[in-house]
Amino acid sequence: MKIAVPNKGALSEAAAQMLREAGYRQRSDSKELVLTDEANHVEFYYLRPRDIAVYVGEGTLDVGITGRDMLLDSGARAREVLALGFGGTRFRFAGPTGAGHTVEGLTGQRVATSYPGLVGAYLERQGVKARLIKLDGAVESAIRLGVADVIADVVETGRTLRQAGMDVFGEPIMHSEAILIQRAELPEPMGLELLVRRLSGVLVARNYVMMDYDCPAELVDRASALTPGLESPTVSPLAKSGWVAVRAMVRRAQAQQVMDDLWELGARAILVTDIAACRL
Repeated sequence: MKIAVPNKGALSEAAAQMLREAGYRQRSDSKELVLTDEANHVEFYYLRPRDIAVYVGEGTLDVGITGRDMLLDSGARAREVLALGFGGTRFRFAGPTGAGHTVEGLTGQRVATSYPGLVGAYLERQGVKARLIKLDGAVESAIRLGVADVIADVVETGRTLRQAGMDVFGEPIMHSEAILIQRAELPEPMGLELLVRRLSGVLVARNYVMMDYDCPAELVDRASALTPGLESPTVSPLAKSGWVAVRAMVRRAQAQQVMDDLWELGARAILVTDIAACRL
């Protein structure tokens, strides 16, 4: 199976790290363009993130990792297979502070963007006919230089826009993140099911922890309600009469609160451990 991976930019290292955690080899030299992982029968091709959807959509490569915004902007014949949980961004319109711009009022206006396909499709759905100005790279200077009236771009904190004297307006055009894609019309390539299973296991391992604790047997139902796990918690009797040991997966973001709640309930010896990998 041939897999496209971002060669640089915000998605590059995060994508490589996720693949490593999923058990695949990754390059140690950023100048490498191709890497063969013979043990997993995979070839990795390191390409510009914007080009990955095109290669996959044309069937040149089997699958790839890119941003959802780049996939939609490309118009490539590729589809999203799995959201990967990193590289999250929002795509917004922005204009001069206090100008009172609205999305509905963009008809006849000049909109500078690096994503004309994405923005054009959005405006068409809104029934707005604006003139799109395609720019590569940063577009924050387009208004000051007289190239555009407003811009449409990726917004993370909004700090760069504020420094340029702009504010966002309207609802987000879209929420983007890194995704795994394959060609839309082709059947699943051999090895894709295993890749998805491994990457899904990494996502679970990143988002969950294993929680172990002891509690009085008469409280096990109330404790289990706090830690239901994915199916149900594992409950085992302890040598200490009237006590049980409980083990369950808990969302990482909620772990500290759950520990507090269990302690207040009467549980003791509450332990949290990371999950390195899993198959569910």
